[in-house]
Amino acid sequence: MKVAIYGAGSWGTALASVFAANGHDTVLWARSDTVCDEINERQTNHRYLPDAQLPGHLKATVDLDVASKDAELCVLCVPSAAVSSMVTTVAPFLPRHALIGHAVKGFDAASKRTVSQVLLDAVLDAKQRLFVIAGPSHAEEVVARMPTTLVVAGYGRATAESAQDALMNQYMRVYTNPDVIGAELGGALKNIIALSVGLADGLGFGDNAKAALITRGLTEIARLGVRMGASLLTFAGLAGIGDVFVTCSSRHSRNFRAGRLLGQGYSLPEALDAVGMVVEGVPTTQTTVTLSKDYGVEMPITNALASVLFEGQDPVKAVEQLMGRARSHEIEEVASADIAPKWEID
Repeated sequence: MKVAIYGAGSWGTALASVFAANGHDTVLWARSDTVCDEINERQTNHRYLPDAQLPGHLKATVDLDVASKDAELCVLCVPSAAVSSMVTTVAPFLPRHALIGHAVKGFDAASKRTVSQVLLDAVLDAKQRLFVIAGPSHAEEVVARMPTTLVVAGYGRATAESAQDALMNQYMRVYTNPDVIGAELGGALKNIIALSVGLADGLGFGDNAKAALITRGLTEIARLGVRMGASLLTFAGLAGIGDVFVTCSSRHSRNFRAGRLLGQGYSLPEALDAVGMVVEGVPTTQTTVTLSKDYGVEMPITNALASVLFEGQDPVKAVEQLMGRARSHEIEEVASADIAPKWEID
């Protein structure tokens, strides 16, 4: 099939390389003529994936009409800050019957909506064609064809399975899930936990503290997710535990690296500048604080991180406040939630 990928950052380029390697006619849309020329002439994207060699038949273009024309599967893969404007721009070019997906691990910060909600508002009859790509997947390893597992979530089984088939190969195993909101929340909120774990590492804390942040962070993700309509089971899978683990433990993780720099005494602007690419956990933390208030959900780790990022709170003091909270029971209200996700369109 013809596949259009919108966004030539590291993850968009890596996904495009998978579709192209699978024999699909794949076109990668980029904002920059320079990036397109490099991909088309040298099969590299040095700015985002300096060590990667891309498939020779992968094509790049700055022309949305060229990228979108006759596409059967379209994937949005831009930073969350660009989602709203990009969806508005690309929507008129999307073919009427194409499957429409995204691989954005964040929210539309302005509206506090998930990316699927933005797409559903902008594209007519999109629900039956919508899918989300999530799961533990560093672009650097995907483009190097290292074994990776993903989850494709969709409202309809046929759509999810079509995207699954388009991605599957000898190094990419893909599972399906009907829980769209759960997959999106897991992919977005894990960046908050990775920032927190990186911060703990930068402060010199040990494995005990990191394990606590990961475990209790997953509880926060599940607590908000269930309140927003997600299935608890999703957070025990690839879009939950899987993505949290890889983002909190890898040298590739921008969020972990940014958190560690903050723990070492860098200011937020200095840390972001040192990482050099988008750190999605920063705007996601701000959005999630608002969502937790809107949904009446307690998220102490998220709030503590927000105080460090945006209020100048000393990180050590933030940890002391977390540790000094009133005693509580580990088995929480999410345990009684309806955990069986179901396809809306079968």
